[in-house]
Amino acid sequence: MRYLRTTSSTVTGVGRMALMGLTLSVAVLVIVISVVNGFERELRERVMSLLPGLKVHLTQQSGLDRRLQPGPHIAGAASVVEGSVLLTVNKQLKGVQLTGIDPSVYGEVSALGQFLGPVDLTVLRDARFGIILGAGLARDLDVGVGDRVRLIVPVGALGAAGSVPRQREMTVVAIASSQSLLDSTAVFTSREIASKLLRGARDTVIHVRLADLFAVAPAITRILDELGDEVRIDSWMDTYGNLYQAIAVQKLTLLVLLSFLVAVAAFNLVSGLVMIVERRREDVAIMATFGMRASGILRMFLLLGGYLASAGILLGLLLGSAFALALPKGFEFLSSVLGGDLMSQYFITYLPVDVRPLDLAIIGLTALVLALLATILPAIRATRFQPSRVLAHE
Repeated sequence: MRYLRTTSSTVTGVGRMALMGLTLSVAVLVIVISVVNGFERELRERVMSLLPGLKVHLTQQSGLDRRLQPGPHIAGAASVVEGSVLLTVNKQLKGVQLTGIDPSVYGEVSALGQFLGPVDLTVLRDARFGIILGAGLARDLDVGVGDRVRLIVPVGALGAAGSVPRQREMTVVAIASSQSLLDSTAVFTSREIASKLLRGARDTVIHVRLADLFAVAPAITRILDELGDEVRIDSWMDTYGNLYQAIAVQKLTLLVLLSFLVAVAAFNLVSGLVMIVERRREDVAIMATFGMRASGILRMFLLLGGYLASAGILLGLLLGSAFALALPKGFEFLSSVLGGDLMSQYFITYLPVDVRPLDLAIIGLTALVLALLATILPAIRATRFQPSRVLAHE
């Protein structure tokens, strides 16, 4: 330790560069893995908290929703009415999927109420013809809370002039801002209003929240046992399963590939340690003359390499974590400067980051093992000096 603190630096220029390379490679690995973790977390906790784990499409409506109760594999269930409608306001027309919900029970299957700002789902029950719009949809249509919009059902009643679309003016009572792509498609109203508006063009569906997101098969088996084979079931795996698996595979792939970058930086320490060994060969020879065994010399240089590697890895973990945590704000600032939505192609509208202590431990331990392996060759080289030859001209 005293040797490392001397002003005549023990670490040569090559060694310093190797140390910087190890720090930067660890930091890059932390940043990339944290971003991938962020996407995985947002898909699981934000998007999947809004979407039902299962959608049970009913072919007959008499009492089926009352028979599906929370229990094994099912955390909650709520009957809804769904249908395609047109939304028009300010001379603009949007095709949307209208969902009619029961505000008193829909919170059991969706976290929609958490993204409504100061109000909750009960605003649909209190308003006569209330509607909830996604923030993206409201922004595109330039409407806010209190504005009136018109819903049009293209398939209407048959009259003398043919099919007449049904229309209804609705009042925007809340804006759902989940910062996901659902904000561009979400339209909710009460189930009673949706049933009347969509009669003849509606689907009665049970939204199911799963106790375990991945327990899809046993949950479907239980539903079929209770409701029979006359129902059709769609799971979140049908829509987002491939994306979730892609994120998991991408994380593993990036971890493996960037570990090679860490390995290259770790083995660059070899050149720095070799130069340290060469600069201190006389000191090593003197210690050997005083009786230090080869095992002691080997252990000394392994500790030296481990100390240098630990310093670089720790600095890389701290630097990577700090940069990763600051990345969302920087990304938001960059988006505002460029004046565009850089996340428009993704299922969320911001850059998520999730720095996990377990991942930091894995990255740090992996880098340390690789660095220690890299120090073995210079340490062995130090044990092979012959004191008589080294000190012959001293």
